[in-house]
Parts: sequence; structure tokens; C-alpha cells
Amino acid sequence: MQPDTSVPEGPAAQLLRREAARWWWAPLVAGILWFAIAWAVLRVDVVSLATVGILVGIVFLLAAVAEAGMAGLAMGGWKAVHIVLAVVFLLGALWAFIRPINTFFALASVLGLLLLIQGVFYIARAAAAREVSPYWWVGMVCGVLVLLLGIWVSTSDRAWDLAARAVFVLLFVGFYAVFRGINDLVLAFELRRVGREDRRSEPGPAGEAPSVPSQDRRSMAGGVEPEPRSHTTPSV
Repeated sequence: MQPDTSVPEGPAAQLLRREAARWWWAPLVAGILWFAIAWAVLRVDVVSLATVGILVGIVFLLAAVAEAGMAGLAMGGWKAVHIVLAVVFLLGALWAFIRPINTFFALASVLGLLLLIQGVFYIARAAAAREVSPYWWVGMVCGVLVLLLGIWVSTSDRAWDLAARAVFVLLFVGFYAVFRGINDLVLAFELRRVGREDRRSEPGPAGEAPSVPSQDRRSMAGGVEPEPRSHTTPSV
């Protein structure tokens, strides 16, 4: 007989999992809002560079709020990562509101690099969740698509004029919102799954009678005494 090498979770870890699972609806609402933002941004017809910069600032501000919420749910090293991202997005939002035109040119000049970093982050997070989440492949697909988009933008950046850059900045903001919405929806369903598993694994209250198997219930309903089960000690 092989020994059990699994390490049981302590009460603190189980409590954190249960508390996080209670808030599964929060990333669900956030994902729906991200899809609404993506729809609005991709449909807008903007000719002013300042308007583009302000739209970028709004999206960055919402991203900072979302990352702060993720930091409250995450544990370990990922908590620090989400805190850093929240601070970066907040600073970017403030800069976009103060200098919207400068924000547009700065974002247009480093758009390919931002897409590459975002794609690598999605891939790393999906790979880290491979052993614990059945939805890890969704984040992996999103990361690969964003990474390919970043490579394409980096290789064709010099061929665009100012109008094309403005359009692509809006496309970047819209598709960023789409991928963000997908990741939040995946997180919501994952938290809901974890919460259901924890509820099923909880022991019943003290003094509760053990459940009767369905075969014994049918025998008792028909007036037949169930056969006693022999309890043998397994050999090691």
C-alpha cells in the first residue's frame, strides 16, 4: 500500500477559498461590463486625438479597479502582481486624463510592446492554472492571440500614418476589453466551481444520521431486511 503524500489544506486556506468563492458574481459582472465597453469603443467614430486619449484613460481606470479586486482574491505571488498592475494602470489613467494627446502618441509608439507583454502575462497565468482549473486553455488561447497581434503590430508599425494609428489604438483598447471580459468570465465560473466543491466536501452537522444507500432504501421500503455487510480489515 502506497502512503498518501497529499498535503491537506489548513483551515486558513479553506476559509480563503470559501470567501473567494462567495464573490464569484463580481468577476461575472466585471466581464459583462468589459464586453459593453468593448462594444462601445469599437463602434465609436473618433477624429480627435484628445478624445482617444481620454477613452484610453477611462479603460485604464477601470482596469486599475479590476486589478485591485483581483488582488483581493489572489494569494501568494499573484497578489503582488495584481497590486503592481493596479498601480500601473492607475498612473496610466491619471496621465491620460492630464495629457490625453501625449498619451495617444505614447501608446501608439509602444503599442506592439504592450501587446507582447500582455500576451506573455496571459500565457504565464494560464500555464500556472493548468493543474487547478479546467478552463486554463481559454487564457492560453487569448494569450497566444494577443502575442501574435503584438508581433504583427511591431513588424508593421512604420507603415502606418497618424489616422491608421488612431484607429488601431481604438482597436487595441476594444480588443483589450474583450480579452479582459473573457478572462473575468472564466474566473467567475472557476470560483463558482470551487465553491460548489467545497460545499460538497463539508462534513454534515454533528449527530446527523449517516445517509442510507439507495439499494438499502428500496429493500426497506419493500419490507425486506437488508443484508448485513461484512466489515473486513484490508490486508496491507
